Amino acid sequence: MEYRLFGRTGVKVAPLALGTANFGRPASEEEAGRILHVALEAGINLVDTADVYVAGESERIIGRYLARCGKRNEVFLATKAHYPTGPGPNDRGNSRLHLMQACEASLRRLGVDHVDLYQLHRPDPQTPIDETLRALTDLVRQGKVRYIGCSTFPAWGTMEALMVSELRRYARFVSEQPPYNLLDRRIENERVPMAQAQGLALIPWSPMAMGMLAGRYDDAESYPANSRAALEGGIYAERITARGIAIGRAFSQIARDAGLSSAQLAVLWVKEQPGITAPIVGPRT
Repeated sequence: MEYRLFGRTGVKVAPLALGTANFGRPASEEEAGRILHVALEAGINLVDTADVYVAGESERIIGRYLARCGKRNEVFLATKAHYPTGPGPNDRGNSRLHLMQACEASLRRLGVDHVDLYQLHRPDPQTPIDETLRALTDLVRQGKVRYIGCSTFPAWGTMEALMVSELRRYARFVSEQPPYNLLDRRIENERVPMAQAQGLALIPWSPMAMGMLAGRYDDAESYPANSRAALEGGIYAERITARGIAIGRAFSQIARDAGLSSAQLAVLWVKEQPGITAPIVGPRT
């Protein structure tokens, strides 16, 4: 395994990351354990989850697995907060109140005393970034978080956060987790150059374009019963388009000509693009 530096942290990670949004549904805990075992045995060390994945069950499954296998120190463990975790008006967002509560809840579900990377799942325009960064800095100083990052932030939002961190001596974002694949290359315009200039790791989600580049879908209106588009709806369904499916079919032929599956080629293409640290792959089996 050829490891890559995670931004300017000095931490080294494999050039593929394991995404766990499927842990708990549709992947059973037993299947998730097998996935984790195979990934760690292969040298993958960045495991990414979030407090809202299957209502926290993804974190619980990872926590139970790490307790059994005794390999906590071999895993660069990442989770995220922002989306609603309850019915209350403060059970969401990037406020100090929510992030402090969300971090404690994630630590309990994971069964650990710290996470290695704590990420803002999305921007929160209602909360000033200095409040958010102060809360994250306190979590770092308390030893509950090693590094902080963001996900699906615009380039200007990430730069604003970096500026505030420099001015206030707060903890600094070390990574950004954007969507990136052959059907969605928007990050090449601003976010990739920004990350390269500022020393941020890029760990893209959806390298297979929600499965369209892997031949997962035949119809933009009808989804396989166990697909994320069918199970979760929302962003997983909204990104499935007739045009994307058609491109996916043509892409599959290119992959076959290269002696690869379309899923392999889609992930490899992302992995080898400038500025990319490790695309996140979220298997079901």
